[in-house]
Amino acid sequence: MIPTTIATKATLVLQDGTYFTGKAIGKIGTTTGELAFNTGMTGYQEVFTDPSYTGQLLIETNTHIGNYGTNNNETESNSNKIAGLICRSYSSYYSRNDADGSVQDSFIKNGIVGIEGIDTRALVLYIRNKGAMNAIISSEDKTIDELKAILAQVPSMEGLELSSTVSTKEVIHAGNANATYKVAVLDLGVKQNIVRCLVERNCYVTIFPMNTSYETFTAQVFDGYMISNGPGDPSAMPQVVAVVKKLIDANKTVFGICLGHQIIAQTQGISTYKMHNGHRGLNHPVKNLITGKTEITSQNHGFAVNATDVANNANVEVTHLNLNDNTIEGIRIKNKKVLCVQYHPEASAGTHDARYLFDDFINLMAN
Repeated sequence: MIPTTIATKATLVLQDGTYFTGKAIGKIGTTTGELAFNTGMTGYQEVFTDPSYTGQLLIETNTHIGNYGTNNNETESNSNKIAGLICRSYSSYYSRNDADGSVQDSFIKNGIVGIEGIDTRALVLYIRNKGAMNAIISSEDKTIDELKAILAQVPSMEGLELSSTVSTKEVIHAGNANATYKVAVLDLGVKQNIVRCLVERNCYVTIFPMNTSYETFTAQVFDGYMISNGPGDPSAMPQVVAVVKKLIDANKTVFGICLGHQIIAQTQGISTYKMHNGHRGLNHPVKNLITGKTEITSQNHGFAVNATDVANNANVEVTHLNLNDNTIEGIRIKNKKVLCVQYHPEASAGTHDARYLFDDFINLMAN
C-alpha cells in the first residue's frame, strides 16, 4: 500500500535570515547543521550513512530522492549520519525488488528531520555565492524568529571536532585472521566500503577508536595503518595528529583518506583551511600527476590542505590535483611509505577509477 503523503509544513532558515518553506519529511521536529550540497545522481543511501556528513544538513541536487528505497547491504555505517535532508521531490514509497525498506522508515527510525518541495537549484546557487553556512529545519510550530534564536546558538563547523561522536568505542575486527596483511584502521568516521576494499585485498583489519595511543598501535604487529575519513575540522584534532606523526616518524606504512589525508598533511606542518563550499559528489575530475591520467572521483569534504604550505615543504610531493579548482587532492612524503588522498577511492557511491590506490597501499606493505 502506498502511504499517505506527509503534508505537514516545514521551514528552512539560513544563518543570514533567508528562509524557504516546504513540506516535512522524516521525523517531525527541529534540526540544525551546516548546509552542504551533493551533486550525485545516485547513491543517496550511502551518502546518508556516511559518517563524514555528521553535523551537516544535506541538500540533494538530484530531483528525486527515496524512489528506490534502502538496502541493508548499501550502508556505510550503522545508521543515518546526516543532520537533516533538503530535497526537491521526496518519495516515501519505492519501486525496487531488492529494497529492504523506505527512506522514510529509516529516517523515522534514526530521528532524521527533513524538508521537501524546496527549489534546490535556487538554494544551491545561493550558497555557492554566499558560501557554506549553518541553517535550521523545523516541522514544529515555531516562528521564524524562534528558529533564528535557536540557530544563533549553533557553532560553526570551523574549529569543531566531530570524529569522537562517530568513532568506534571498542576495537573491531574484519576479514580473515590468517590473511596476508594485518592493517590497523584509525577510525575517525570510517566508511564500511574502505574496510571491504581492504578485506578484498587479503587484509585482516583491526579498527581502533580515534583516541588510540601510539603505544597501543605499536604493541601489536601491523603491516600498515589506515587513517580514515570523518567529519569536522582537522585542525581541532591535535592529539590525533601527534599519534599519526609518531607512526610516520617510525617509518610505518600509512594510507590516509579524506580527513586522514588532512591529518597526515598536518603532521608535516601543512595547515588546512575551510573551503567556500567544499566538494561533494561523484564526478570530480582529478589528475594523477605521477601517471598523467585523470580519474573521475567521489568526494565529500569541506576542508582542504594549504597549497602554499605544500609548495614550501621540500619533504612533500603533490601527487593528485583537482582539475576544477586546482586544490590539492593527494600528497606523498619523500623517503616515507606514506600516501594520502583527499577524495574517496572506495567510492560507494561513485566510480571505481581510484580503487588502484588500495593496491598501491598493498604494494607499499609488501615492499
